[in-house]
Amino acid sequence: MNAYFERKYIIQGIIIAAALILVARLFYMQILDTQYRLSAEDNVLRRNVVYPARGIIVDRNNNILVQNQPVYDLMVIPKDIRAFDTLALCRLINLDKEEFLEKLDKAERYSYYKASLFEKQLSDTLYASLQEALYQFPGFFVQNRTVRNYPHTAAAHVLGYVDEVTEGDIKRSDNFYRQGDYIGRSGIERAYEEVIRGHRGVYFQMVDAFNRPKGSFQNGRFDTAAVAGEPLVSSLDLELQQLGEALMQNKVGSIVAIEPETGEILAFVSSPSYDPNLLVGRKRGNNYMKLLRDENNPLFIRPTQAQYPPGSTFKPLMALIGLQEGIVTPETRFPCYGGYRMGRLTVRCTHNHPPLNIAQSIQGSCNAWYCHEFARLIDHNPQAASASDAYKRWRTYLENFGLGLSSKIELPYEAAGILKKASYYDDIYGTGSWRSSNIISLAIGQGELGVTPLQMANMMAAIANKGYYYRPHLVKSIGDEKYIRPEFTRKMNTGIDEKHFEVVHEGMQKVFEPGGTAVYSRVEGIDICGKTGTAQNPHGKDHSIFTAFAPRENPKIAIAVVVENAGYGSTWAGPIASLMIEKYLRDTISRPDYYIDRLLEANLLPEKEEKKPAPETAQNKTADVSR
Repeated sequence: MNAYFERKYIIQGIIIAAALILVARLFYMQILDTQYRLSAEDNVLRRNVVYPARGIIVDRNNNILVQNQPVYDLMVIPKDIRAFDTLALCRLINLDKEEFLEKLDKAERYSYYKASLFEKQLSDTLYASLQEALYQFPGFFVQNRTVRNYPHTAAAHVLGYVDEVTEGDIKRSDNFYRQGDYIGRSGIERAYEEVIRGHRGVYFQMVDAFNRPKGSFQNGRFDTAAVAGEPLVSSLDLELQQLGEALMQNKVGSIVAIEPETGEILAFVSSPSYDPNLLVGRKRGNNYMKLLRDENNPLFIRPTQAQYPPGSTFKPLMALIGLQEGIVTPETRFPCYGGYRMGRLTVRCTHNHPPLNIAQSIQGSCNAWYCHEFARLIDHNPQAASASDAYKRWRTYLENFGLGLSSKIELPYEAAGILKKASYYDDIYGTGSWRSSNIISLAIGQGELGVTPLQMANMMAAIANKGYYYRPHLVKSIGDEKYIRPEFTRKMNTGIDEKHFEVVHEGMQKVFEPGGTAVYSRVEGIDICGKTGTAQNPHGKDHSIFTAFAPRENPKIAIAVVVENAGYGSTWAGPIASLMIEKYLRDTISRPDYYIDRLLEANLLPEKEEKKPAPETAQNKTADVSR
């Protein structure tokens, strides 16, 4: 009996002790511990995403091309919404009531319990007026973030733009992105997205029933810091880029300048262009649609997507191929008589040249010389068993110079160019039934041949280097370390022996001397090697083209300029290229104002006119272009 009473009192004592401990713990939690009192009073713990700043982008001289500026996203949690003055909120953020209801419905369909974007990228002014009244709108809160800003409005096509992620982006990224995140859509922003985007952080915040912030949760114990994206150093020279964009104002075309020693792109101009700041902010969508509908197509990246016959700028490469194949020597001369004739076929020349050697043929841009060379190359090449075999050898040289192939530059949707296979002509004329006369337009850079301005500039870089090049690229380094993608560090050999380049360089330098086609573009004291070109255009005026490198010894810049519908290469593209070269090499321009003003003020935008019918075949067309 005594044992029974002892056990009874022990059990009662344990129960009483447990009750006392529980009461004490409740007393501590509810009365003494401010953490739980705060939680009880405020009853809202908000998980805020801390968005990282994207890495800035600078030019090769550390001038800022892209930076960040703060904006504010208005977020909403539908379950937390209580009755409030909707018209007051609409006035503060410049929305009408219909838009407000549409956005609220979208948020509820996304999630009733999770925060979602209600109105993005509020300006400083809007945020300042909203912040004071935000407590009146339960369920709404503001989240800080940054957007891109372009202080110089230059190089829009290179830099690209940033856009909000889609469902497809989220799925493809293995859920790295979430609704409301931003992603690079084009240009460098897209190519280097993984290093430039940074990593999100999280900030837990206590908010009271009146939507007022009450501080961090547990002094930030569970917060994580955002990590900013890596800064990028681009290869562009801002001042050179700005000059190029000014010279191409009111013109359609491209400028691409490359450092031959490295393949780094110094200038990348696509005209018409646009202010990249138009694709930032709340009006981004409307601005994008306006650009998309613009008849001059400013979103088109002409240096990598437009394809042109290279015209006479192709002749230095033709001379090199002939030398390498052993079918011509530096002193080989062909008659001109005002053009090349074979049966009923005529390819006219702008002059009636006397028989010229290689250097002179480049200086005077003699069409007949290159047609004779091409006929010998295709029809009488001792290293080829047939015309088709000879054509394949010729085509391989072009590919070795990067023509007809993607350069792998860090920009989307690059065109490879037009370079037909021998089977293409077999299908047209029959296997073994065609010769040089069927494809003679190729001799002077016409016919079934299309190259991008980037490929033209790269061809010049390879000629400047006497037989090799590095793939063109737009980024020099990432973060604090020099980093170049492996494909841009590989030396690309053209298959042309170095010994053959000297005579071609000589002819290209003579282009700027009296009797040459670019004497008007001569720069005193700089040995420029170049070539004018005029590409036939079946849809309007011919395209003005110019390619060059300088100086002749230890070249620092290779360049290609295309001005559409502008006529001779010597009239527009040549002078533009010479100004760009002088600016880069000397950081100043010596030419008189009238020389520069003529180029800056010219409006060469094509007039709206009825398109000319295209010829049935390029080979049957009589060519009369040399300059």
